Amino acid sequence: MIIAVAAALVLAGVVVFLTADRPPPTSAPPGPTSASASTTSPAGAPTTTTAAETSAATTGRTTTTTTTTAGPPFPPSLRGQDLTAVPGAGRQVALTFDAGANSAGLPSILATLADRGVPATFFLTGTWARANPSGVAAIRAGGHRVGNHSMTHPDFRTLDDGAVRDQVSRAEQAIRAAGADPRPLFRFPLGARDARTIAAVNDAGYVAVRWTVDTLGWKGTSGGITAAQVADRALGALGPGEIVLMHVGSNPDDGTTLDADALPGMIDRMRAAGYGFVTLDALLA
Repeated sequence: MIIAVAAALVLAGVVVFLTADRPPPTSAPPGPTSASASTTSPAGAPTTTTAAETSAATTGRTTTTTTTTAGPPFPPSLRGQDLTAVPGAGRQVALTFDAGANSAGLPSILATLADRGVPATFFLTGTWARANPSGVAAIRAGGHRVGNHSMTHPDFRTLDDGAVRDQVSRAEQAIRAAGADPRPLFRFPLGARDARTIAAVNDAGYVAVRWTVDTLGWKGTSGGITAAQVADRALGALGPGEIVLMHVGSNPDDGTTLDADALPGMIDRMRAAGYGFVTLDALLA
């Protein structure tokens, strides 16, 4: 019996020793109940993060999910406008191209811009970006700027504010998925806008950019336009900060790409008149 008692005491001592040597359990820190932070992207654009809270009844803890919503800023002075020129640009021209139909003129346009060393801005619809990822890549590889031209090219005046936001947001997502960031440049489809829709686009984080002159190259030869007339229209409106509207696609009836055809001579004539070229990032300086 003495031996049995001694053995029990020895075992009890081992248990006590092992228990004493084990670190005490720690409590997890309480979960965050809210979060809001402002960070800076590699490009220097502020990004606002907001927190949505979800309570877990079984654990009593709070789980936080974050959503990034803000894009690059634009000067507050540009709100409420659909800009027809680049303010303070001096003897500089912004060549812009809308892409919403096909991409027939894109190779020629990009080749001319590369040959002349000229930057440009391309406004893409989301459907065009989704169907032409290689075109988006080629535009970016050429060092050009990209803007948002809506998802499906509707008349924004016929949309309520929620539908406007949807068009802008879906296009942004499609363009970014193709490898470019359109923020904060936006061009209204058909040029159709009013004070309400401009405000809705501004609230979505975009500045609206119209044009000084439409070359009418999109009308094609079937619409009575020639490449010479395209260039003449652009030169006829030449002035500080001019924004020239052209199109990437061909005319659907005659297949002509008059803007692409007129571009080399247009650039040469503008340079001869003492003008240089900028992208619409000049608006954000």
